[in-house]
Parts: sequence; structure tokens; C-alpha cells
Amino acid sequence: MTLLTVEHETATHPLYSVIWLHGLGADGNDFAPIVPELVAPHWPALRFVFPHAPVRPVTVNGGMPMRAWYDIAGIDLISRQDETGIRASIAAVETLIAHEHERGVPSERILLAGFSQGGAIALAAGLRHAQPLAGVIALSTYMPLHEAFAPERHVANAKTPIFWGHGTGDPIVPLTRGVASRDLLQSLGYDVAWHTYPMPHSVCAEEIADLRAWMGDRFTG
Repeated sequence: MTLLTVEHETATHPLYSVIWLHGLGADGNDFAPIVPELVAPHWPALRFVFPHAPVRPVTVNGGMPMRAWYDIAGIDLISRQDETGIRASIAAVETLIAHEHERGVPSERILLAGFSQGGAIALAAGLRHAQPLAGVIALSTYMPLHEAFAPERHVANAKTPIFWGHGTGDPIVPLTRGVASRDLLQSLGYDVAWHTYPMPHSVCAEEIADLRAWMGDRFTG
């Protein structure tokens, strides 16, 4: 599956790439406006890649077709998970990473980010990836296929830093779901920088500031 993308380069000859996956029903344009607010002037040249998920019927929304990384059957998010769709999206992210390699950005200079459904795929794909990544950014999300994760994770990203932001009033991906996924990752030794914010299923200014500081450490450390 080859995905169409929206791209933004902060300067010519990018040294790092940020692949950012949108949430259910949005598209690659959703987070593109965040770039000027997020990027610090002293950072190296970055390429932001915002892919569009495929359009597919989504069961929880009455079968309405919309952009989605996988189908969701129930509001609890973990019953009857769409394993086929999730694994297809993991493969699509692998293709995006390979494309950045072809453009001269190796895995260790790629950040994989996502919001909600996109964050679920960022976690699932990034921590299974066979070469070390610069980091994984998980916003208002959870770990899909959690029972299969431990045996399928790749040692190459066992030490990869993870930024996790979650709203305490999130009605879509409840905080308890995020906490359970965080606890799973921490029990396996992952470095999770966990942040909560007084917000619903969204992004806030404080979160962007925290993420900016965390990303800056990836570019200077």
C-alpha cells in the first residue's frame, strides 16, 4: 500500500524526517499547521511527512467510509481488533520509512509520530521496526494488538525514547486505556516520557511545548 502524503521541509537538505500519522476521519493536512509552532529555529533541517490513510468503512461509525488506518468495531477499542487493517498500515509505514532511506535519511534520524489511531500505528510499527529510530511520539492513543506486542517487538527499538501525551478528559481513548499501554511498555523496559493534560481528545499548547523540548533533545543528544 503506497500512501499519498503532504510534506513540509523546514530547510533544504533535511537531516531528519518526522512521519506523522493523523487520527480517524482526518487526513494528512490535519497536523501540517502545527509545524511552525513546534519547530525551534536552531533545529537541523527537518522533513515532515503527513500521509493520508486509506478510505475504508468504519464499523463504530455505522460503516461510514472515511480515512482510517484500520477499522474499529467497538468503542472499547480492543475487542474484535482489525488485525488485517492494523498490519497493513504497519507495512505502509515501513514503506514510508524506506522512502526516507532512499532520500538520504537513515532510520536513526526518523521520528515516527501519530495522534489517536495514527499514534496506535506509530507505536505498533515503530517498536517492531528492525532498525533503531530516533523516537516515537504517541498522542492520545493506545497500543493495538497488545497481546502480540511482546513477542513481535524488535530489539533494535527496545531503547527508543517514547513521548506520550494524553488528555485526562479524553472520551474517545480513555486515559485508563493509555495508562494500560504505558504500563505494558514500561514493564518491558521502554523509556516512556508520560505527560497528561486537562483536555479532551485533542492537542493543547502545553503539550506542544513539552513535545518541542523532547524533540529538541533528540536532535541534540
